[in-house]
Amino acid sequence: MPDLAKRTLGRTGLEVTTLGYGAMELRGEPRGPAVTETEAANVLNAVLDAGINFIDTSPDYGSSEEHIGRSISHRRGEYFLASKCGCLVGARPAPAGQRNAHVFTAENVRAGVEQSLRRMKTDHLDLVQFHASPGRDELEREGGLAELQKLQAEGKVRFLGMSGTLPNLREHIGMGVFDEFQIPYSALEREHEAAIAEAATAGAGIVIRGGVARGAPTDWDRARPNLPVRDRWEQANLDALLDGISRMEFTLRFTLSLPELATTIVGTRNPAHLRDNLAAAVKGPLPATVMEEAKRRLAAAGSKPE
Repeated sequence: MPDLAKRTLGRTGLEVTTLGYGAMELRGEPRGPAVTETEAANVLNAVLDAGINFIDTSPDYGSSEEHIGRSISHRRGEYFLASKCGCLVGARPAPAGQRNAHVFTAENVRAGVEQSLRRMKTDHLDLVQFHASPGRDELEREGGLAELQKLQAEGKVRFLGMSGTLPNLREHIGMGVFDEFQIPYSALEREHEAAIAEAATAGAGIVIRGGVARGAPTDWDRARPNLPVRDRWEQANLDALLDGISRMEFTLRFTLSLPELATTIVGTRNPAHLRDNLAAAVKGPLPATVMEEAKRRLAAAGSKPE
């Protein structure tokens, strides 16, 4: 199989594979299915063996960070490690379907980063992103941003990021302090497309989450009630553009066609699914003519930039 393409993550200068690994699927119970140590080790080592060099996780993702520490910390030089902050240290995970609490005080941000370092058995995180898209006032008033900058000065954090969404995302871009933005985007959720372009123009690296989300009927059935993704796909008649490839491959390669993208994080517990993702990703972006027609159809169906 050909090697995965790499792109530069904005002004960080990091050369990341266009397919990254999102470790949320290793969170385990109660917010997900149980994951054994063997299962986690198998998929994490398969990720690195395939050449993927960007791993994204969070303290919110249950046992994910601990699995990374136990399974691949001895291979630390092979991957860039991204986590998040603002997740409330010591809190019990929220029930499935509910959001975990986030607190952006200096004390909680530092405690979260130190906890992530211990869990993942490393002396530095390549990237730490504020979780849950807090507003500028909250970040500055509570001291979280200044504290993350102190951790950067101490060498415990290399680059600062934001897991951001509209409406706060444009305010985040204007602050000029974030080296990276993690933003939701897919063929069926193009609302952030214009903001992604703005962030990239400002020099930030772009990490896409949800890049293959809603790519199959089982995903559509779990979609947010106010997001009619099944209707969007069917109204756009994207099946007519598949030309023999799967919906998953089409959706992933649509995301890879975003020119500003550095990497898209895709999670799985299943090595077979990982192999399918790799096989699709190495094919790269969709043909330009297919993308043009897909965007025309999707815009008519309601999936377009805000």
